[in-house]
Amino acid sequence: MSMKRTNVYADPEDLALIKEAAARRGIPEAEIIREGIHLAAMANRVWDEPLDWPSFDGSGVPVTKDEVRSEIARRTEPR
Repeated sequence: MSMKRTNVYADPEDLALIKEAAARRGIPEAEIIREGIHLAAMANRVWDEPLDWPSFDGSGVPVTKDEVRSEIARRTEPR
């Protein structure tokens, strides 16, 4: 993947934390900044199609996680 250079203004305290984390992890500061940019991009992405989340019919009584897993598995089985 090719990279494009950009300049941003950052809070000095944030940069200090990034510097410490990079030293602790043994990676370049730029790698942490790239991770942050990627997370920001993904958090603000607009999807082309709405997510197809399963819905559940019921009485309003809470269901167990096993019931939820079973229903999701049933609805996502290959057709």
